[in-house]
Amino acid sequence: MLSFSRVLACRQVARVATGVRGVASTNTQANSQSMVQDKVVISDSAVARLKEITGEKGWLRLAVEGGGCSGFQYNFDLEDGGELGEDDVLVERDGGRVVVDQTSLEYLQGATVDYHKELIRAAFRIVGNPQAEGGCSCGASFNIKLEL
Repeated sequence: MLSFSRVLACRQVARVATGVRGVASTNTQANSQSMVQDKVVISDSAVARLKEITGEKGWLRLAVEGGGCSGFQYNFDLEDGGELGEDDVLVERDGGRVVVDQTSLEYLQGATVDYHKELIRAAFRIVGNPQAEGGCSCGASFNIKLEL
């Protein structure tokens, strides 16, 4: 299975800080909202859970890989910190951190990372992915929306 999440090269970090509703900065609100739309959004429940399990140094690595019953699947890994790859983008909100590589980000732009609890399971999931056209019933895999 092909994984886009690991690239060994020079190490730099691209940081994007997002807020609950828009981005708190000196930029115009229109620019801030477009920046949030181009990146991954982290829900309140995901922020709370990430802060509990990753502490101040770790993050959730999110990647898109080929596979699953619909063609592509989401891959979630917890990492204790370390160095980020050259193509990694760190999205941070209120202390909750998610790292996505540039290739996967193309398939996740505008999507929301959520943490969902049920009686039978609790897990991170992707909701509202504008790049996905459909998926399997469990939500683990998806089809890419093709614009012809």
